[in-house]
Amino acid sequence: MVVGDLAEETEVLVVGGGPGGYVAAIRAAQLGKKVTLVDKAELGGVCLNRGCIPSKALISSAHQYELAKTQAYPGLKTSVELDYGKVQEWKQSVVDKMTGGVKTLMKANKIQVLAGEVYFSKRDEVRIMTENEAHSLRFEQCILATGSRPIELRALPFSDRVLSSTEALALDHVPERLVVVGGGYIGIELGQTFAKFGAKVTIVEGSDAILPTFDASMSRLVVRNLKANDVDIFTKAMAKSVTETEKDVTLTFTVGDEEKTVTADYVLVTVGRRPNTDEIGLEAIGVEVEKNGLVNVDQTGKTNIPSIYAIGDIVKGPALAHKASYEGKVAAEAIAGHPSIIDYRAIPAVVFCDPEIASVGLMEQEAKEKYGEITVGRFPYGANGRAVSLLADEGFVKVIADKKTGVVVGAQVIGSEASNLIAELALAVELCASLDDVALTIHAHPTLGEMVMEAAEVALGSPIHIVSK
Repeated sequence: MVVGDLAEETEVLVVGGGPGGYVAAIRAAQLGKKVTLVDKAELGGVCLNRGCIPSKALISSAHQYELAKTQAYPGLKTSVELDYGKVQEWKQSVVDKMTGGVKTLMKANKIQVLAGEVYFSKRDEVRIMTENEAHSLRFEQCILATGSRPIELRALPFSDRVLSSTEALALDHVPERLVVVGGGYIGIELGQTFAKFGAKVTIVEGSDAILPTFDASMSRLVVRNLKANDVDIFTKAMAKSVTETEKDVTLTFTVGDEEKTVTADYVLVTVGRRPNTDEIGLEAIGVEVEKNGLVNVDQTGKTNIPSIYAIGDIVKGPALAHKASYEGKVAAEAIAGHPSIIDYRAIPAVVFCDPEIASVGLMEQEAKEKYGEITVGRFPYGANGRAVSLLADEGFVKVIADKKTGVVVGAQVIGSEASNLIAELALAVELCASLDDVALTIHAHPTLGEMVMEAAEVALGSPIHIVSK
């Protein structure tokens, strides 16, 4: 790259190398564009390096450790010892493999990758800054995919003992005691993981229940399993302050009018994420940014500046990696002149807790408000042969349809492999499939997937493997 003020040119500049940015870059390159991707950290973004992938590696390890420790399967006697250092080494090997794959994809698609921080000097030009030098780069179109960072509470500033998810995932040991502030999906996933590894975990959540965006019937099963791991849960609770020493940290919080304290090795704060849209010059070039840091975009991801698009955590909607990837494809295709627009009808959401939770489309109450009369079919894991043979008989599959048309408008799954089962239901919602379409699709036996068919049959009033009420 040319050093100094002489600008190098590219057709499409992608700012951010996470699951939104690198996917957008690949799609734009596939469509014949000259693409440059710039990221200030590592390819793969938070998801591959400090979020989705490393957390799922630890979650899987904790689950296997628990199974071995509790001798879950009758007739099998096990002895297991935890070497958390080795667990962390394996987790990092998974991260390295996935990020290495992204590097290979960049090279194969002839995408120029640059390291540095981006600042918009003009509507068609950025300065790319490293520790030692700065470069200028002129572009025809730009896709912003700068992602987000953990929210830091003023009362609980990050420190050696007050951690974000980034630091928690990198701990070289299992803490004896851990307090989690925030009972959303990140807090529950990590809190339950450390509890399975042997930590004494306390969860402090401000809402009426943990996982407040999911149906209460689903979160109740997670609460039961958390308590089985000796996790203390406080809801309707407000964190007030922390007091640190060299050895521990004490959180002060309130539940109603009562003030409480809990002392632990670490406090993990998981109360949400903040868009990375500050300090890159967007306001200076006139890009419309809301007070909360989100960028306003149209159905193609285009901002009010026709040459600049935005995707992922910096636009409205859930901060999910697969949403960002989807939006990245749409933005790249729109730039290339394709009639591609964003449709959020079927974005699945998954929590990798125990048991797993997954949802797509509308929740039951949302469906009632939109369609008036609805049909609901619910089938229990306990009536499925494969689930029983896996010792995974807790949970259910729920399918929701518009009663007038029979079209599937939403679905929820809680139980083993919910994260995989939701894919078929997402396809049903995306294609506006009817309950008959799902029920008449032959599913292999014995599989967990049969429960999707059976839930549709329940909704139609013709269940085979449970007694209809």
